[in-house]
Amino acid sequence: MKPLISLVIAGFFATALGADTGAPSPEDTVFRAADMADLSEFHWKKRPVVVFADSENDPAFIEQMELLAARTEALIERDVVVLTDTDPAARSALRLKMRPRGFMLVLVGKDGGIKLRKPFPWDVREISRSIDKMPIRQREIREEKEANRPEGQ
Repeated sequence: MKPLISLVIAGFFATALGADTGAPSPEDTVFRAADMADLSEFHWKKRPVVVFADSENDPAFIEQMELLAARTEALIERDVVVLTDTDPAARSALRLKMRPRGFMLVLVGKDGGIKLRKPFPWDVREISRSIDKMPIRQREIREEKEANRPEGQ
C-alpha cells in the first residue's frame, strides 16, 4: 500500500516540479495542491473537492487519495479538481476559510458554494452521486443527452 501512496503523491506534484513534457495527463489536471487564495479560478468551470489533513501521513488522507486516484475518469467526467492541503502550519487561505479539524473532505459546487463536508474518507461513487443530484449537473446531463441524440428524434 505504501508504494501506491508514494506513486499517487508523486503524480500529484509532478507538474509542480517543472517537468514540462507537453500536454498534461488528465490525472495531472485533476490533482493539485490547494495553494490558491480562493477558489475563484474554478467558478462555473470546475467542482473543487478539497481534502484537508494535518499530515500527508494521516491514514484517512492516504485512504481518501487512494479512493480518488482509483476512479479518476469519474472525476474528470464531472469536472472535478481535487485540491489537497496537508500543512496546517502554513495557515492557507482555504484552510482559514473552511476551518477543518484534522481530516476533512469538502465538495464545492461550480457556483462556489460548499455542498458537502465529510470528516472521513468518501468513495468516488458517493461523491459522484452527490454531484449528479446537483441542479447544474442535472442540466449538464440533459444537454449532453440532447447533443448526442440523433437528428430527427
